[in-house]
Amino acid sequence: MRLKEGPDALDVSWRRRVVDHHGEIGPAVDGKAGIFQPGEGLNRWPAGHRFDAARVYRLALERGAAGGPFHAVAEEGVPFKDIAAIIGRHLKLPVVSKTPEEAEEHFGWFTRFAAIDVPTSSARTRAPLGWEPREATLLADMEQHYF
Repeated sequence: MRLKEGPDALDVSWRRRVVDHHGEIGPAVDGKAGIFQPGEGLNRWPAGHRFDAARVYRLALERGAAGGPFHAVAEEGVPFKDIAAIIGRHLKLPVVSKTPEEAEEHFGWFTRFAAIDVPTSSARTRAPLGWEPREATLLADMEQHYF
């Protein structure tokens, strides 16, 4: 998408949506059987707070910064097992590991997202934009505000 024309033209394309701290973890919760995780839960999800992401988008637009894509992630990879442990502790439910087959049966379409290991760096975002995350980490935010 072109935001303006001329010598200061800025082309913007967002290739990856940043999942904020209120991200898509609902399918992992079964109110009776426990909190499910794929395998041992060692797969990692990048995390970034929505307010930090908003600052990245604002800075990219204001500075006309080339060199994207920009990744507004504060944490390169939070292990799924750590997310599951907080949910389980607060809901007083056990964390249950699932084999790939069991995960597919339980998570359905969400399996590929639940099981993906996708550490993501924001180094190429921080330097050109002069950006540093300010908000709470995913696990701290979950502990303070989710339950």
